[in-house]
Amino acid sequence: MGCFGFLKATMFVFNGIIFLAGVAILAVGIWVKVDSGSILNFLGKIENAPSELNQVLNVGYLLIALGLFLLIIGFLGCCGAVKESKCMLLLFFIIVLLVFIAEVAGAVVILVFRPLADELFAKFGTAAVQSIKKDYGKNPDVTGLWNTTMTTLKCCGFYNSSDFMSSPYYAAHKEYPPQCCPGAYNPCNQTVVDSVTTITGCFPKIKQLIDDNTVVIVGVALGIAVLEICAMAVSMILYCRIKSNTV
Repeated sequence: MGCFGFLKATMFVFNGIIFLAGVAILAVGIWVKVDSGSILNFLGKIENAPSELNQVLNVGYLLIALGLFLLIIGFLGCCGAVKESKCMLLLFFIIVLLVFIAEVAGAVVILVFRPLADELFAKFGTAAVQSIKKDYGKNPDVTGLWNTTMTTLKCCGFYNSSDFMSSPYYAAHKEYPPQCCPGAYNPCNQTVVDSVTTITGCFPKIKQLIDDNTVVIVGVALGIAVLEICAMAVSMILYCRIKSNTV
């Protein structure tokens, strides 16, 4: 009985965490859809961007759906353990198993289609640079979004400062945006930009951030997979024990 109670408590706590995570992801998804100044809106304002990126603009809906999905899983797990409902526990097991299979399939797809992703990013980079050269300094929306992105990430341009050459801003001021010359009091001209070695483009910055945290990302993914396997094992043990107790 003590072991059975421990498994019930473990199931309740684990799914309580899932439920809270669902609430957090749901809140982020709603925020993404409401916040017109988010980076997703920035992607949508880039002309000639690859059509494949239109799916990225729907990430808010994806987060909302994922949040609701986690809420349902957490509810089924918690209630199934507390009420000792075989139906809820079995449904919880099936859902988590399907999620686990989908994650494995997704990982395989990412590995197989990695070259396609690199090609997509290259197309997007070309469109982003064209957007800078055409609209930065002339279109308030594009200018503001680039300024926010560069200030937040501490970067300059998509690839580097040369992206701003021939832009309306450079034509009017004969200098680069101040984000390209942090801490410099002189006009942000080519000489000052060349002397600053700590600022890179936003895309290399993001790519470096991902590369630096690859171990962490893989560790988190493996941790989630282990938790899912443990959750399936505990739910099935509870299911069998409840069944045996009712016979």
